[in-house]
Amino acid sequence: MTRLHDEQAIALAGVFQAAALVEQIATRGMVSQNNLEASLFSIMQTNADNTEAVFGGDRDLPYNLSIGLRNLQDLIEKPRAEHNRDVIRYALSMMHLERKLMAKPELIQTISQRLKQVTEQARYFNPDDADSLSDPSTFAHPSVIANLASLYQDTISTFSFRIQVTGDPRHLQNRENAAKIRALLLAGIRSAMLWRQKGGKRWHLMFFKSRLRPSLKKLLV
Repeated sequence: MTRLHDEQAIALAGVFQAAALVEQIATRGMVSQNNLEASLFSIMQTNADNTEAVFGGDRDLPYNLSIGLRNLQDLIEKPRAEHNRDVIRYALSMMHLERKLMAKPELIQTISQRLKQVTEQARYFNPDDADSLSDPSTFAHPSVIANLASLYQDTISTFSFRIQVTGDPRHLQNRENAAKIRALLLAGIRSAMLWRQKGGKRWHLMFFKSRLRPSLKKLLV
């Protein structure tokens, strides 16, 4: 089961990375670029060879998912009083929205079609690079992020349950920041889907934390 636990840890770190980046944008107005790129890249990896490839590959995984892995480690190791409640709230909310999305096959189909359009848009901004779609930075272009944000608004935001992002109004009212937040929420839902596909369940967070420790020890650098 070790390999499965590793995959679950990677997917769960993807959820927590998206949540942490949302919290950072909302409160500070800035995030680590490589972590942002890796999370956005994960949205587009619908036919990846393995779980590591969703976040840029085995070699770069500790770097690309560093924020998510550290936040997941904090959840497991730190006392509850030291947890970042907003990050946990966002992560659990994205898991909840993923479950709601799974009950809407027509919405999943719409998202799939729109993601193909986003891929072509990303390719347009890198016409001379044949390998651009394997480069996480490709999907961090402001126009691509805006398209992902629009996709989130047109699909996930139609649910009655919505994630309430709190922070500094100056950052939240910035158009580019708002687009990044919506795109990252979509990334978190994508990781929640991956986690579920690997057998993850919400109650595992409470009772199976010990399973994650060995995997995190291997993944963290």
